This record gives sequence, structure tokens and C-alpha cells, in this order.
Amino acid sequence: MCSPTYGGSGVVATELGRFLAERGNEVHFISAASPFRLQSVTSPNIFFHEVQSISYPVLPGEMHGITIASKTVQVAQDYDLDIVHAHYAIPHAISAWLAREVSPRQCKRFKVVTTLHGTDITLVGRAPSFFPIAQFAIENSDAVTTVSDWLRRETVKEFGIKRDIEVIPNFVDEAIFKRGLPGCKKHYYAPNNEKILMHISNFRPVKRVQDVIQVFARVQKEMPAKLILIGDGPERDGAAQLVRELHLMQHVYFLGKQDHTENFLSCSDVMLFPSEYESFGLAALEAMASENVVVTSNGGGIPELIKQGKNGFMANVGDVDEMARLTIEILRDDERRKEIGRFAREDAHERFHPEKIIPQYEALYDRVLGR
Repeated sequence: MCSPTYGGSGVVATELGRFLAERGNEVHFISAASPFRLQSVTSPNIFFHEVQSISYPVLPGEMHGITIASKTVQVAQDYDLDIVHAHYAIPHAISAWLAREVSPRQCKRFKVVTTLHGTDITLVGRAPSFFPIAQFAIENSDAVTTVSDWLRRETVKEFGIKRDIEVIPNFVDEAIFKRGLPGCKKHYYAPNNEKILMHISNFRPVKRVQDVIQVFARVQKEMPAKLILIGDGPERDGAAQLVRELHLMQHVYFLGKQDHTENFLSCSDVMLFPSEYESFGLAALEAMASENVVVTSNGGGIPELIKQGKNGFMANVGDVDEMARLTIEILRDDERRKEIGRFAREDAHERFHPEKIIPQYEALYDRVLGR
């Protein structure tokens, strides 16, 4: 179960399912639409089940969680599921639990594994109207994982959780994210060989996109540079207005949502990632695999990813002057920038290669199934 929209949880769920299928497992995706990274995947072990929305005048909203649960009951009966892996506590984990409770007694009682990705704990789950449901979903899953130790600690603290929570970090496919991809069009964005800075996000306030603009403005004063912004969300208009006010429109590209971010990361030099906090920082990891130097805040679980001065750089949240200083310093030294980029890719391979992470999920599945 996962969201089909752009975002780390959907990406991780899709990639996890893809690798599990390659390893011989039968994988069913249950979602409102085909996850965007699943659309180019063909495998006899992968099945997609679309959750149809329901709208009726006397019912508020589309009752999305109920329709997910109902679809899961059908899939569980038809395919004899062993495990339903819910990515996000709300609505997916509670929908998985509900589906299990209402399934016919003659059906196999599947196990529920829940992975918490961040916003379901730090934003949605904390809301008074959702808190008891999120807490219930966590406590009543057969196993719970988080993508960082920081998120595990936040979950325990915010919800008073007593049960075990396993940390299984995100991963990156280095066969997809790497330098020199044919889809890289650096000459288009930087015709005079300017340095390229990149930011990828859903443009929510927590991403601090205006900090990205402020850092870039300082860099632009010191050297020719271009900024590529990928994604969309509530902060995009404000970011565009700031770019206008700083007279940077000819140097900034707003590209909106892109399915193949690997092509852009293959061309860029520095990834700016100044978030208020990140539960993990998947976009930063993908940038590392692409040999970008990541300049980021130290919020949330990011220090578990970044080794200061070795595979990237961190500054305090909101310290745009320090982020700009670090960015300018590394862009002025091409040899060091390339060296850090190479180490970042090696580090991504060493710690976050799929062959290191996928077996951790398989071992977890075996434990909850009593194998």
C-alpha cells in the first residue's frame, strides 16, 4: 500500500516492490493510481490494483481509507496474501488493519508491516484528530519500521510507543542514479558551462525553498551559476516571486514535477537541501549516488546520512550564509568537488545499496511469518 504521488514514501515502496519481485517474490501494489516509478517496470511478479474513488452526496469526502481497505480484502482473498506492507500510518496502516479484521474467517490472516516515512509522524499523526488512530495503527501492526533512527526516536517520544521499532534505511539504485547519463542536457541549462545547482522537493514549507533561492543568490554574485528546481507544491509561487525580486529569473529554471530526476542529477554539481528536518533525505541520497556534493541542513535524520566534509556538508537550519559559503568554496575547487562526489557515490554504495537493504525487509517478513 502506498501513495502514487511524487514523494519519498511512494518512491521507496515502488523500488522495494521492484527489487522484491526481482528476487522471486509476488508483489501486489494497492494504490489510487499506478506509482510513477512503477509505470516503466515490467515483471511477471508485479501486479497493480487500482483503488477506485467513491463520491456520494451524503458522505463527506471520498472515504479513501475505506476504499483502500475494501480493495485489500478483495486482493487478499484472490491472491492469498502473506503480508500487507503499509507505507504511512494514515491511511494505509489503519486500512490494512481494517482489511484484516473484516476479511472472511476462512481466508488467511495476513500480517501487517508498517513503514513510517516521516510526515505521518511529524505532521499528520500529531494532529489531535488523527493522533489516536496513528497510535493505534503503530501499536497494532505486526512489525513497524522507520527510515532513520531519528524518526524512530520521534515516534517513541510523540506517541509513547513501547513496542520494538526497527530502523531500515532508504536505499538507492546506483544503476539508475549516476554521472554521464545520455538524458543529461547540461548544455541546454548551462550553455556557457556555468555551475549547476539543484533542488528537488514537494515545495512544502518544511523544505525551506526560499532558503534555496537565498543561497543561490549569494553564489550567483560570486560566479556564473544556474539553479534547477524540480517539483511543485504550495511554496512554488512564493519561491518564484523571490526569484523575481532578486532579478534571477534568467538564471533559475522551474521545471515542475519530473519522472526522471536522474537525468538532471547526472548534470548538476551541488544539491541544495536546506529542510527544516528530513526523516531521511532520499533526494539527497540520490544526489550522492549521482556524484553531486550535497549542501544541507542538519535537521532531523540528515546527520545519519551526511558525513561532514566527506560526502557532503551540513549547516544549521536557516543558516543561508553558511550554506552559501560552503557551496561557493566547493564550487571554486573542481578537484575537491569531484573527489567528494566520488566518495559520496562510494558511500551510498557501501551503506545504502539495495542488496544491503532489501534483505533486511525480507528477514523482517520472515520473522513476522514465523519462518
